[in-house]
Amino acid sequence: MIHDKQPVISFVSPVYKAEKILERLVDEIHKVMLLIGTPYEIILVDDRSPDKSWDVMKQLCREFPVVKSIRLSRNFGQHPAIMAGLAHAKGEWVVVLDCDLQDQPKEVLKLYTKAQEGFDIVLAKRKNRQDSFFKKMTSFVFSKIYGFFTDTQYDNEVANFGIYHSKVIASILEISDSIKFFPLFVKFVGYHSTSIIVEHGPREEGNSSYSLSKLISLAFNSIISFSNKPLKLFVKFGLIISLISFLFGLYNVYLTLTHQIEVLGYSSIIVSIWFLSGIVITTIGVTGIYVGKIFDQTKDRPTYLIDEEI
Repeated sequence: MIHDKQPVISFVSPVYKAEKILERLVDEIHKVMLLIGTPYEIILVDDRSPDKSWDVMKQLCREFPVVKSIRLSRNFGQHPAIMAGLAHAKGEWVVVLDCDLQDQPKEVLKLYTKAQEGFDIVLAKRKNRQDSFFKKMTSFVFSKIYGFFTDTQYDNEVANFGIYHSKVIASILEISDSIKFFPLFVKFVGYHSTSIIVEHGPREEGNSSYSLSKLISLAFNSIISFSNKPLKLFVKFGLIISLISFLFGLYNVYLTLTHQIEVLGYSSIIVSIWFLSGIVITTIGVTGIYVGKIFDQTKDRPTYLIDEEI
């Protein structure tokens, strides 16, 4: 293990319910770094996991000087945990990977080699994802919805796993958004980037900590944080409804002047009232959500709090 010099590569991994696989994760990183042959560090961030992950992390720190462990004060979520790790990374290059070994450390050799060609960002593209049909489908749907609302291309085969130059990480850490979503931050900052095909491993232990409600919440917050297109769509929709109403009004004037209206329909009036009321309430609700996000941003609360560092 090379740990007596300033690290060239920093590994950052958020930890949640991973007590049985952390030792293997660190071992796999050690193996690939023996091949690369540069000084490195491993930063593990415990997102207040309810199992014994923190005990394992403390033991790993005692055994391996390259390992640094950070414990958050409560469960803040995967992406705030990543930000906590990034803030402590000292390497020229930073590798972000999940702790479940689906992001395989052996692929870092490919990423680092590609980065030496002059890229600031090399993303890992999971061509054959070893995920459930549900997870792949939700990822695909999110990529299409996010792309539509932000007018960008979002590749659902790319996630957190990749290698990033320290200047990229510095730019990401400057983003003060209260809603954190690492892949979108990477896309936002730009820089010279590329992606390469990597092998995606099966989940070693347990299931994903993201429930359907959490996935929907993450997707919704990310879209609201990075796009105001929903508001623009409601403005356009409102203008279209107004135009249709105006034309319908002119048509009714014509019917009145030509004595073609006998009895106005009760059902059409009620449906129109309910329809337009629904539009108004929905529009106010969407506007309120944006105002709420502004309120959260102005409070400027920390994204995460650190309880302990080793």
